[in-house]
Amino acid sequence: MIVEIGHFALILAFATALAQTVLPMWGAVSRDPSLMAMARPSALITFGLVLIAYGALTMAYIGSDFSVANVVMNSHSSKPLIYKISGVWSNHEGSMLLWVMILVLFAALVALRSAEMPERLLASVLSVEGAIAAAFLIFIILTSNPFLRLTDLPAEGQGLNPILEDPGLAIHPPLLYLGYVGFSVAFSFAVGALIHGRIDAVWARFVRPWTLLAWIFLTLGIAMGSYWAYYELGWGGWWFWDPVENASLMPWLMGTALLHSTVVMEKRDALKVWTILLSILTFSLSLLGTFLVRSGVITSVHSFASDPARGIFILGILTFFIGGGLVLFAWRGPSLKQGGLFAPVSREGALVVNNLFLATSAVAVLVGTLYPLVLETLNGNKISVGAPYFNLTAVPLFVVLLMLVPFGQSLAWKRGDLLGVGQRLLAAFGLAVLAMIVTLAARQGGPVAAPLGIGLGVWLIAGSITDVFYRSYRRGLSWSSVLNRALGMPRSAWGTALAHAGMGLTVIGISATVWGVETLAVVSPNEALSVGPYRVSLEQAFKRTGQGFREEVARFIVMEGDQAKGSIETSKRIHTGREMPTTEAGIVTYGLGQLYASVNDILPDGKVSIRFYWKPLVTLIWGGALVMAFGGMLSLSDRRARIAVSVKARRTMPAPSEVSA
Repeated sequence: MIVEIGHFALILAFATALAQTVLPMWGAVSRDPSLMAMARPSALITFGLVLIAYGALTMAYIGSDFSVANVVMNSHSSKPLIYKISGVWSNHEGSMLLWVMILVLFAALVALRSAEMPERLLASVLSVEGAIAAAFLIFIILTSNPFLRLTDLPAEGQGLNPILEDPGLAIHPPLLYLGYVGFSVAFSFAVGALIHGRIDAVWARFVRPWTLLAWIFLTLGIAMGSYWAYYELGWGGWWFWDPVENASLMPWLMGTALLHSTVVMEKRDALKVWTILLSILTFSLSLLGTFLVRSGVITSVHSFASDPARGIFILGILTFFIGGGLVLFAWRGPSLKQGGLFAPVSREGALVVNNLFLATSAVAVLVGTLYPLVLETLNGNKISVGAPYFNLTAVPLFVVLLMLVPFGQSLAWKRGDLLGVGQRLLAAFGLAVLAMIVTLAARQGGPVAAPLGIGLGVWLIAGSITDVFYRSYRRGLSWSSVLNRALGMPRSAWGTALAHAGMGLTVIGISATVWGVETLAVVSPNEALSVGPYRVSLEQAFKRTGQGFREEVARFIVMEGDQAKGSIETSKRIHTGREMPTTEAGIVTYGLGQLYASVNDILPDGKVSIRFYWKPLVTLIWGGALVMAFGGMLSLSDRRARIAVSVKARRTMPAPSEVSA
């Protein structure tokens, strides 16, 4: 019965999403308060109905209801509870339902946190959110129904894909979807602004927190996905330029540009038209990511679907919203007022340069991702675009951008002193050069670009510290006063510094990967291998069983000189139900580096074919991402600047008749 309730709630949600689309927008255009007032309740009702549908599917998984085809294909009665719950979104149908639930959740949050928002703007925003929800709800109902029943009930389900039977499944997709879908709010605000021809500091004040929230989640989602692939697939790498990895990187790059652009608009009432365009493009790339993962046009360990009919449906949705948004921008954009002016050498100017580099980088990744698909569609030829292309196109753009970041964050608003900023950054530059020299002397080998990368990371970190120092330091002040001034800085300033420093940590971690050591060998018991600064010896190989699997395990003792550091285990695992094998990597962290073991085979004579890696500073890759996300959270928690903008905006808000149409 609960499955039918969920199915019915999904259909009702489509109906209420249609009402949420039509009635508030009609009211906004005709300035009818009663119709505009329908926006809030319809958004909340739509969320409630989708939540019921999602809860019903989750209960079917928890209860192992094998009358539901989706449960049979992706669950097993012996699965631990966490994998039954995360199994809901381990497949195409369930993941799309989660996608829509997060979408309507954002719409409901906008409805609940909109007390100060102009009613006409709110009606337009929630109307666009309703249209997106309605499109994906009808997609689920017609092509991806997770509630389909079976007539012949099996005694047991097929179980979860072993690669997905991991805590990463419980964390990575929800974080990634919160990032993807969160940018729909910025898109809806942009469409509302274009329809009504109004964009000002009030608009930016409402858009920026949602953009920042989406950026935080997408940052964490990408980092979690990278680490999950790193330890689960046994390849020993953290990024492969896989098309679906690129699909999440592109909206992150464009979303980062949007985030910086909203700062300029909120502070200086400038870059209005550009911010609108970025809002459209960022969510467009999120939709493109949805298409790539679920259309079946690519083959990837990340992709869910292989049904062309679904791909065509999603392509239609993508075309409607992306094409519609861009057509609306082309029609209404020129009528929007451009906003305030600023000198080229200023923080605004630096953020414009930041935007251009980020947008160009996203385009470079987009071309490399889509070109093979387009070529195959046109003439049937299959080609692969991999790391060499991206390293020659996107990476140099990243490097130049990051070199400019400390200058941009240190410049004053409206008109800056480039020479003065350069003098302030001399110490940071000196530390960066020193880091490069020390790295070259210590390593005496490897690519020259690696020490440059270490220097670039130090440059970003030292530049952030310099910015905080000069915001707090005044000649004649005691150090206790300087510390108090630093602690009294707005959280947004601390958040910016932390985010940039976090990027510096990630750059250092990425650069250090070139000094990693790989050792491949067949070893006997008690035979030792050298792996970087450590020696490992095979202690024993044995068999073991666990809940839902059996495995052959190889255990190694780790030594540093004459001192035992511990042990490391890696195994070949067979998952019951699907009888699929997986390689379980062994990872031990020493300092900021990791020792990584991946077993190839355990031979009948007790020997083990093994692959070992030593990865110095690799943890900084993900640690830096966590610092970036924490910086974003600090900025998000700073309400003082937004309140000030709100007060200023209300004082200067033009009457409706004065607004440019």
